[in-house]
Amino acid sequence: MVKEAIILAGGLGTRLRSEVADLPKCMAPVKGKPFLHYVIEYCKAEGIERFIFSLGYKFEIVADYLHEEQKDLSYSCCIEKEPLGTGGAIMKACEYVNDKTVAILNGDTLYKANLQKVYKLHSANESDCTLALKPMKNFDRYGVVEIDENGKVKQFSEKQFYKEGLINGGIYLLNKESFTQEVFPEKFSFEKDYLEQYAGKRRIYGLRQEGYFIDIGIPEDYHRAQTEL
Repeated sequence: MVKEAIILAGGLGTRLRSEVADLPKCMAPVKGKPFLHYVIEYCKAEGIERFIFSLGYKFEIVADYLHEEQKDLSYSCCIEKEPLGTGGAIMKACEYVNDKTVAILNGDTLYKANLQKVYKLHSANESDCTLALKPMKNFDRYGVVEIDENGKVKQFSEKQFYKEGLINGGIYLLNKESFTQEVFPEKFSFEKDYLEQYAGKRRIYGLRQEGYFIDIGIPEDYHRAQTEL
């Protein structure tokens, strides 16, 4: 089972500035607690024992919260001096990972996928990366991920209106060893430059998961979180 997780929490959160002007997105308050609290609690419930927080924008706020409110958590902070993109952030955070497989999650998204099931698929296929895929209907905010009957990712389709489809839920199980051997520039996108470019060239799989999903990246969904969490 996967025991370590990288939480990507370094984004600028520009679309949420109207609601939380001076905080990293993951620290946006929901019911009196930062959104990050709910992500951490989910991870712990799924068996995660050690965390690597990838921080950038206003990292001191997150670091202070972890120090003061998460005293019992086993964690490290990986701090970007300048934005590296999701890929660069993950590559840098992998330096802190001890195990072969690490879970990757976004600090502004809560997706209650069953990590045990995702890990079973990941392990069985000796996958380089396995995605938790969320089924959605009537959406245009996300692209769609197409998989074959064995769960291998065939392609990623662009954002447009879809009546239904599987979206990238922002949870990955990553083979640290194979990923860190890839050659990328210091700054790159995990989604565009790794997942989309290497689909079909690497062992990239996806598993449909029905768990609760919310991404607080826009004000409308941030307000929804206030009633649903």
